[in-house]
Order: sequence, then C-alpha cells, then structure tokens
Amino acid sequence: MSVQRKTILKPLCLLGPLLLAGPVAAEDAKEQSLYERLGGLAAIAVVVDDFIKVMVVDDTLNANPAIDAARKAVPAPYLKYHVTSMVCQATGGPCAYTGRSMEEAHSHLNITLEEWQHMVQLLRGTFNKFEVPEQEQEALLQIVYSTKSAIVKSAEEPAAESE
Repeated sequence: MSVQRKTILKPLCLLGPLLLAGPVAAEDAKEQSLYERLGGLAAIAVVVDDFIKVMVVDDTLNANPAIDAARKAVPAPYLKYHVTSMVCQATGGPCAYTGRSMEEAHSHLNITLEEWQHMVQLLRGTFNKFEVPEQEQEALLQIVYSTKSAIVKSAEEPAAESE
C-alpha cells in the first residue's frame, strides 16, 4: 500500500466512529440534527471530497461538453468547498453557503435526467463506501432531490401554443 493511501486511510479510520455513531436512543436521534448524526463538518468534508473526486473524472458526466468544460474551468477544491458548506448548512450545521443558486450554477450545463440519475448513483456509491447509515442517506438524498428542478434541463420543451 502506498504511503499516500495509508495517509488517507488513517484519518478515515478515525472518522468511522463519527459517521457510524452506533445505536442512538430515539430521544437522542430526534434531538440531533442531521449534521450531528453525520459526524459534523469533518465527516461531511471527507465524504464530499471523495464524491467530487469521483464525479469530476466520470466519463458519463464528462461526455456532456458543457459539464466537461465546467470541470476544466472550475477547480475541484473550489467545488468541494462550496458543496461542503452547502451540505453543512442544509443539514443543520453552522456553515453558511455563499455560492450561486443551483439554477444559476447549473443552467448552462444542460444536465439531462439521465446525467442527474447517474450523479445520484455516484453519490450513493460514496455514501456506501463510507457506510453512511441508510436513514442519513435518505435524508441527504431528499436534500439533493430538492435541487433537481433547478439543475436538470427538461428534455421536453413546452410545445408552442397555436393561435
């Protein structure tokens, strides 16, 4: 195993307990925010980092010329920062997302429903890699799905009404 891989895996082993906090009493689960149940900013940042690394090199997504151009123009660390702060805020954490709206950031990318679904599969793969519990995965996916209409360009254009 390379030194770099050992260096990466060691911190992830330490984050495991944060991501898998174990059984929580029902009362505690109701009191904890999703942010807390996920393990806070450190755990969120690790998962987002991995997801962005997977997504930016994905051949299926990069087959879309607009996505490919955006990947080349927007540095991955910048994207990781914004996605991490967005997830932190959306899950009840102390972060404040200051990036563009989802529509403004994605409208020019012409993202199809198929590309969206592929991205969700990549995200689920990252969740599973880090053993994010099912309940938290579903809560995170609800947040992701809430952005779908602002990101996905409809394949069907409204028909022009005849006069």
